[in-house]
Amino acid sequence: MQINRRQVLIGTAATGALVVAYALTPRHAPLPLEPDEGEFAFGPWIKIDKRGMVSVALPQLEMGQGISTLLPQIAAVELGADWRQIAAEPAPPNGAYANVPLAGKWAPLWMPALAGLAEGEDNPIARDYAQSNRFTATAEGTSLAAYEMPVRIAAAAAREVLARAAAKRWDVAPTECRLADGFVINGNRRLPFGELVEEAAAIRLPKAPVLRPQPAQEWLHDMGGKRTRFPRLDGPAKVTGAMLYAADVRLPGMVYAAVAHGPVGDTKLAAWDKHRIAGLSGNVRLVSAQGWIAAVASNWWAANRALEVLAPRFAVRDAAEIETITSALDKAVRKETTHRIATVGDPENAMGDKPSLVRRYDVAPALHASVETASCTAWMHDGKIELWVASQAPEQTRRAVAKALKLRVHEVLIYPISAGGSFDARLDHGHAIEAALIAREVGRPVQLTWSRWQEHLASLPRPPAAAILWAKTAQQGGQIMAMRSRIAAPSAGHEFGQRLFELEPSHEAMRVSAGKADPMVVAGALPPYALPHVAVDHVPVEVGVPAGRMRGQAHGYTAFFTECFIDELAHAAHREPLSYRMEMLGNDARLGQCLQRVSTLAQWNGGNDASGQGLACHRIDEGRIAVIVTARRDIDGVKVDRIAAAVDIGRIVNHDIARQQIEGGLIFGLGLATGSATGYGEGQPFVGRLSGLGLPLLATTPAIDIVFIESDAPPADPGELGVAAIAPAIANALFSATGTRFRRLPLIEESE
Repeated sequence: MQINRRQVLIGTAATGALVVAYALTPRHAPLPLEPDEGEFAFGPWIKIDKRGMVSVALPQLEMGQGISTLLPQIAAVELGADWRQIAAEPAPPNGAYANVPLAGKWAPLWMPALAGLAEGEDNPIARDYAQSNRFTATAEGTSLAAYEMPVRIAAAAAREVLARAAAKRWDVAPTECRLADGFVINGNRRLPFGELVEEAAAIRLPKAPVLRPQPAQEWLHDMGGKRTRFPRLDGPAKVTGAMLYAADVRLPGMVYAAVAHGPVGDTKLAAWDKHRIAGLSGNVRLVSAQGWIAAVASNWWAANRALEVLAPRFAVRDAAEIETITSALDKAVRKETTHRIATVGDPENAMGDKPSLVRRYDVAPALHASVETASCTAWMHDGKIELWVASQAPEQTRRAVAKALKLRVHEVLIYPISAGGSFDARLDHGHAIEAALIAREVGRPVQLTWSRWQEHLASLPRPPAAAILWAKTAQQGGQIMAMRSRIAAPSAGHEFGQRLFELEPSHEAMRVSAGKADPMVVAGALPPYALPHVAVDHVPVEVGVPAGRMRGQAHGYTAFFTECFIDELAHAAHREPLSYRMEMLGNDARLGQCLQRVSTLAQWNGGNDASGQGLACHRIDEGRIAVIVTARRDIDGVKVDRIAAAVDIGRIVNHDIARQQIEGGLIFGLGLATGSATGYGEGQPFVGRLSGLGLPLLATTPAIDIVFIESDAPPADPGELGVAAIAPAIANALFSATGTRFRRLPLIEESE
């Protein structure tokens, strides 16, 4: 059967709906989700059908982070809907769903010359860019910042017109009506939403609807020990296996493709012998491009088997080698020219000629290792191409495919599909381009799925990095007087921007970005402490491996550098690590409270007496976290027995999802700390299977205790905090347990 958008609704199916507009959306704009017969369309965000079912547009990729529940929850609370009658409907790229905060944050990537003019959460230049370019990318934890208020306004407008429709029936003032649990209520009288749809559709939406006094939020003391009132909408479908992912799409007459990519480097397909596959079952057909060859067959296993038999040969120059990577980083971090990214005070003069402590830290390339490998279904017909793909940046994927096929952008149609994990791997679109090229050649719907080996070979890893940190401390007490970080890493942020916005292939993006200072790859290196003199420098380095984005971003290694170094400074000063940090926090009372709460939660003893306790804290935008880990070494390597975390992420919209995201980030970061890495030899990654990455298993996942600190601050993203803080906490715990410092990620090799 052919999959359409109605069949990928998350939660309750919605038909015959009333669509209620975000008040600021121009009424002449085309609707992103066209109404069917019997529906009433007023805008892009909310639908209410004649049964009272409410459907909320979902412009962000659901990849496990729970956005398909959070946006409907915000709408349900503002509207007064019954949670049992709520659904989320994936929406196509459209200016009505512009992610303005992310456009502002990424302004250096799409407007590098004048980026400062577009930075900020609600910058008019960023808004114009995001709306006109249908920029709806899912990244950087910006979903709530971008969409909470538009959804609230849309729901408030719907609430008002429903109240007016009921008030007219009852001959009362609209202010005498309230909405709750899917009903409009006046005293003992009540009408369900569904009975009022047509009448509400005839009422003009208010330009400035009145919002409820309190936005959506959940605190434990309000929940009485019960679970959230808003369980995940995608939970039942995931439990039953009904959730639709990219590899689940089935179209009439569809064939399947497997692909073989060349080694990492300047690669060209050199030769293959098609006679080798003669006689194989599955009606195999071959499609090739410069750096890859695909086999198409009646089933994926036949296609993949054909590639194994075919054994294509590739010519490669400058193949990726671990020795080259290591040597380039070593030379850069010690000798090459730096670019100043951030400065506080006068660090050079304050540091003087002789720092008190100098340490070096290293990070290996890391793989995303999502359960679902890259997959895309493509069908080219009637002068256009349709794509079923999980993409964090769907409009950029459309444009990349249009460029590859020499089509106009409106001739590329995307149907959003949920991702079975991404960790930011689906910000890149190479697999979609490949599927589109294959579909053009075979003339039938085709589903391309990368094997696990191809996922490791062709996806873009987190960049490797090396850092040297210096500090000048007071002779008495060890307080930090000056601190400097020198970080060598590829210009991965520039590379990413070239791929995403300029649609350059990965190696061209790498070439264009070489040597450029890149604030993105040192994000988080500025310590969260009130230090008088600080400097953060970036040393661009070419390592021969294209780099991608990964959950936690640069914070995943800059926090490791900083928090390990802070621990070493505390030890050198004979100071207890927690009080040493507390003394330097300055005005950040929120981070101080996290440290205090986690010390109680973990029964912190200062890491003394070889207890194996280690501490780290970090701040990402408005989110804060403090982590204490209990860890040790055994015959199998690093063993983490317990993780305790205290978190301040401002107002919590959904408590269960916040907890899931913190726990997931901690476990993902645990995987990065103890595995997930690969080297390269002759352009091939050393690790080809998940089992070779040393990832945490259910049986080895430690006990995790989390406490959330109630806060009036705006909601902050919980998904990346745990990733950043866990690795230094484990490294510091290992020092407590063994007396040995581990300064390399993953933590499999002792540094002293």
